[in-house]
Amino acid sequence: MSGMVADWLGRRRAFQISTLPMILGTALSAVAPVLAVMLIGRLLVGIGLGIGGPVLSLYISEVLYFSELDLLLCSLLVVMGLSSSDFSRQLQISPTEIRGMYGSLSQIATCCGILGSLLVGLPISTVPGWWRACFWIATVPAALLLLGMEFCAESPRWLFKKSRWYEAEHELERLWGLSYAKTGMVHLLQNEESEDENTTSSWEDLFDKRYIRVVMIGSALFALQQLSGINAIFYFSATVFRKAGVSSDVAASVCVGVINLLGSCIAAYLMDRKGRRSLLIWSFSGMAFAMAMQAAVGSLHAASSLQGSISLLATSLYVFMFAIGAGPVPALLLPEIFPNAIRAKAMSVAMCVHWVGNVLIGLTYLDLLHHLGAATLYSFFTAVCLLAALFVKKHVLETKGRSLEDIEAFLLGGL
Repeated sequence: MSGMVADWLGRRRAFQISTLPMILGTALSAVAPVLAVMLIGRLLVGIGLGIGGPVLSLYISEVLYFSELDLLLCSLLVVMGLSSSDFSRQLQISPTEIRGMYGSLSQIATCCGILGSLLVGLPISTVPGWWRACFWIATVPAALLLLGMEFCAESPRWLFKKSRWYEAEHELERLWGLSYAKTGMVHLLQNEESEDENTTSSWEDLFDKRYIRVVMIGSALFALQQLSGINAIFYFSATVFRKAGVSSDVAASVCVGVINLLGSCIAAYLMDRKGRRSLLIWSFSGMAFAMAMQAAVGSLHAASSLQGSISLLATSLYVFMFAIGAGPVPALLLPEIFPNAIRAKAMSVAMCVHWVGNVLIGLTYLDLLHHLGAATLYSFFTAVCLLAALFVKKHVLETKGRSLEDIEAFLLGGL
């Protein structure tokens, strides 16, 4: 539903709408008298997250930078950034040149949210009924988002697409200053003139010969990301850490979260220096090496005495390599390569592939591990990571330093 909501009401309102089922769902889970009521609450939260996820990527790629009021909200949500006054002092730097770094902030925020939720959950083992308090606490970020987005900018690209030109220029000026607002409007106008059809799209347009290739590339990236086994590692990392002598499941999860956060911070630094495509290739290659280590440990009995330590090292390396590329890059890259006319709907399709892959891995991992064994399963994940690296090298365009309009013109011009 996210693409339709974002196209119909705008990116900002879509964010606010996504918070309503989150707040209602967590509150319902908090007061649930039976399991069925809690599951209904979880379903509602999933709907909110499903709407909000693609909109987040759209918003970052289209708005890119935040006003001072936006920064206040993001600081509350533990997203770090520069104020607009700090930014204006930098020497003639354009939005295109720092889009990757700011796009990575969503991954850093996700890592901080994971660590925060672990800390909130610490008293569960000692305080009876604390799980209900956890659900009530979970309404706070959603409420902050609902209220805070009222003061944030709307996407200038969406406003321009809806023929609300004065508002688009106003938001560009608010975000970047008067000098860039004029340049930004020229870019948007040039992009509109290069399109031979109305920018209003239907679902059938995703299968148009001009767009089908980028939609397939975007969906394949998310499919490969999930089939590489990342959520199996996240969900069941405590088992690996336990074999290495870490008895606390919470400590194991915190270790994984800290490694993920560290890698995401490095990715933010490298995104506009090395480029999205390079980071993806390095990331998937490193993940393949880590999974190969896991497969070797599972098949070589001679290494049994060191099995726990090697598995711990491989898991840590895998999470780190994921965090510097395969984690943050797809959500940033896809809105960049999707043309403006189909961007919202194409992101919906790609994120749907993401969640389906997430569910499949989560449901089947333990059964596959039991029936196939660690060596075979980790060898499969190794092969997927290598395939992903080759796929990126062959099919993915480098978007570093290019405006969204330039990327769109290049992709559509080559078809």
